[in-house]
Amino acid sequence: MGLQNAKASSVKRANILMLGLDSAGKSTLLYKFRYKDAFLTTPTIGFNVDMLDAGKDFTLTLWDVGGQKKMREFWSNFLEGTDALLYVVDSSDKQRLDESRREFELILKNDSIKNVPVVVLVNKQDLPGVLNAEEITRRFKMKKYCSDRNWYVQPCCAITGDGLAEAFQRVATFARQYSKSKETFTTLKEL
Repeated sequence: MGLQNAKASSVKRANILMLGLDSAGKSTLLYKFRYKDAFLTTPTIGFNVDMLDAGKDFTLTLWDVGGQKKMREFWSNFLEGTDALLYVVDSSDKQRLDESRREFELILKNDSIKNVPVVVLVNKQDLPGVLNAEEITRRFKMKKYCSDRNWYVQPCCAITGDGLAEAFQRVATFARQYSKSKETFTTLKEL
């Protein structure tokens, strides 16, 4: 086994699932994470997948799943094997805030992501009159619904990139801790 292979196999991978209503800004966020550029995106039919290097032999596979109503029925198919959930909220779309919260609650109730850490991205903070992170934390009842897991609410803007470095750091840290705890649990089960 060459040195190359030894190194490759030591890289840990974590699956990050990115969900949120259509037009919340998921694909724009993905491109911004990846290329540091904001692209003009079209609604995602299906999903986008990208791998991001999180340093220290750690790679995040980011699944950006379309958020239109007909796509949301398939969200639960993506939950298995998720190490962290990134949930994107359009903080300027007050009309659909309840709808977004309902979808979020539904996902959290799913057994496949019990204890999986959650980072809520409060996107479009550059627009006037938007809801801030505190208001989203309250309205999404984060303390109640995420009491069994690590969670964080991060204000951001996909276009300017504000808050994204922090969000990425947070999700990488959570995913690393979570995948470590899974390994420990598996080892204990095998003993």
